[in-house]
Amino acid sequence: MSSADSGNVSLNISDNGIATISFYHPAQNSLPSALLDELTAKIVSAGNAPKTRVILLKSEGDRTFCAGASFDELLQIKDKEAGAQFFSGFARVINACRKSPKIVIARVQGKSVGGGVGLAAGADYCLATEAASIKLSELAIGIGPFVISPAVIRKIGLPAFSQLTIRASDFQTAQWAEEKGLFNEVYADIASLDEAVNALAEKLASYHPEALTGLKQILWEGTENWDELLTQRAAISGELVLSEFTQQALHGFLSGKR
Repeated sequence: MSSADSGNVSLNISDNGIATISFYHPAQNSLPSALLDELTAKIVSAGNAPKTRVILLKSEGDRTFCAGASFDELLQIKDKEAGAQFFSGFARVINACRKSPKIVIARVQGKSVGGGVGLAAGADYCLATEAASIKLSELAIGIGPFVISPAVIRKIGLPAFSQLTIRASDFQTAQWAEEKGLFNEVYADIASLDEAVNALAEKLASYHPEALTGLKQILWEGTENWDELLTQRAAISGELVLSEFTQQALHGFLSGKR
């Protein structure tokens, strides 16, 4: 586990086989490379643990599920290779969810931006609160949601993805995300969300493990090329982030936030 300043990722497997993976970063649960790598490792570890029956993915705090990429780290990228490597972090997390033999439930208690939407889309089932609005802001900073697009399109379809991407400055509501298929269930508050998440996780943990693994394979049919596809998409984003346009946009965004 990392220090509090750089965030952390934890894994806890309960006696009845619920593997809870929780991440935290002080900057609205944004994800720098180190946390992305930790998150991938924990998802793989939980999926491979004989004791695990179902994986629960969540973040700490009550306002933001995940603000996506770390803008501070994006500004430190100086070459295409480093850029591709950074965005490959999101690719590896999504692919870890995809390839895990266990069903992944996401608990989305607050807003999701950019890569955070990709995390939600990478789960097999997603429960959220009414406060869990979503936004793909990548075009506004000179890049695009290339790495996460396969996962998001798989859940909500191309028309909704187009709206989410082109309306890069606008949040869409949790109800919109539920209607389009990103969220499976939406609850009024965190207390009712947690009650529903816990009940579902316990129920899934009681089902036949081999049946769940078989279901997992069916849910992700047709995505066998994603290891290569998402790596290619990461290279596109890694090159764009070096542009003067994107660097100025990132500086402008960060100066406006501080």
